Amino acid sequence: MTRILFAASEGLPFVKTGGLADVVQSLPNALAKRGHDVRVVLPLYESVIQKYYPSLQRIGTVRVHSGWIDQPATYYQTEVDGVIYYFIEHQHYFERDGLYGYQDDGERFAFFQRSLLDMLGYLDWFPEILQANDWQTGMLPLLCHVCFREDWRYQQIRHVFTIHNLSFQGNFGVEMLPSCLGLPYYYFDNGSIRFDNGISFLKAGIVYADKIVTVSPTYSYEILTQEGGARMDGVLRYRREDLWGITNGIDTEIWNPATDPSLVRRYDEHDWVRGKKVNKKALQKELGLKQDPAVCVIAMVSRLTRQKGVYLLTEKLNDILSTAVQMVVLGTGESDAENAFRWMENSHKGQAVYYCGYNEELAHRIYAGADLFLMPSLFEPCGISQMISQRYGTLPLVRETGGLRDTVKPFNEFTGEGNGFSFTEANSSDMMYTIRYALRQYYDNRAGWTGLVQSAMETDVSWEKSALLYEELYRMCLGQ
Repeated sequence: MTRILFAASEGLPFVKTGGLADVVQSLPNALAKRGHDVRVVLPLYESVIQKYYPSLQRIGTVRVHSGWIDQPATYYQTEVDGVIYYFIEHQHYFERDGLYGYQDDGERFAFFQRSLLDMLGYLDWFPEILQANDWQTGMLPLLCHVCFREDWRYQQIRHVFTIHNLSFQGNFGVEMLPSCLGLPYYYFDNGSIRFDNGISFLKAGIVYADKIVTVSPTYSYEILTQEGGARMDGVLRYRREDLWGITNGIDTEIWNPATDPSLVRRYDEHDWVRGKKVNKKALQKELGLKQDPAVCVIAMVSRLTRQKGVYLLTEKLNDILSTAVQMVVLGTGESDAENAFRWMENSHKGQAVYYCGYNEELAHRIYAGADLFLMPSLFEPCGISQMISQRYGTLPLVRETGGLRDTVKPFNEFTGEGNGFSFTEANSSDMMYTIRYALRQYYDNRAGWTGLVQSAMETDVSWEKSALLYEELYRMCLGQ
């Protein structure tokens, strides 16, 4: 049994803005089931207080000193599915409408990290592995080594730093070192955390962690290149011997069409034909689409951003909707993309619908009722939607990048192998060619389509294999 602490800025079931939250729930759960002592620490946001505060147990308060910061941190805990969750409360820093995007984000997460380390001493519980996630916790290895250099309990901690998306780097002015982190300028002068004329929380994690993990093998290679490295490729190449790529899984209990309470009819890999037909009809009725069991329903559930490839899709909306399909889009994002999908719905009533926002239950019904799921991402560290869609028998159509390439095997009509469709180049013409190819299989090769859906539903998208790889990584960190 290994003592493992996950440090993150968000995590289900409490708070989510992106895929990080899914991992911070599912991976600790998988490791806890394998007998490890797994705990998670998160900021106590306003949204968490409103929904979960009565279920939290107050532990205590300490005075946190980090540079010029001299503020109290109050600690809470609760337990979910065998995992202990800690929360760090500070009204000014965390009780806000959103999680990120504030001018003082550097100060906020400097406080979070230092108060997290102080919490370990207060609890007298020290992990063997401290797994930090993304820039908001990237300073932890350095703070642990420097600020607690005289305490052997901290020095024995081994640090794993997970990069969920290299584009978010936590870059701030150099004045953050003395003012909020309590670190000397030495770490800027020696270049270890310097980025441009300031410092990078992300770079600190890359340089000072014992091991670095990305959320898919292909992404771990892509970030070593100038094209995919977001200007961190040099330092990542320096640490390449300590860089791992471990594909995420999904929570197969939450995402399970056989038990999903959101569906009008539940199904599994043995009776999916009838199950998907019933769910498609119900989805069409719910969203005001023409009720046609034969038509191919194409869906997208995503943040509507350039990274997700939405403009490849908007460029070809007319071409797509001129074919025998129905289109469903769920998500919010950049205003140009939202407006394009509003136009899509207004111009093609009964054939296309855009739900602006996020509705978790509707997302489940879309995965169950659609036939084809689009993920034309320009880059995708891992992605979970393609694995959810496979679980629900909705075939993913993806661009071959990052985790999409690792998890979606393109259909080979000659051998019948595959569990989805894919295209290589980030252009709308290649995407449209692949959509047309997929539609030919749907309408003209039903045997091939049926075999493909069966293969997708039988794909192992759980955390089981990934948890074994993380255990191997932890053993290497601990010299076992």
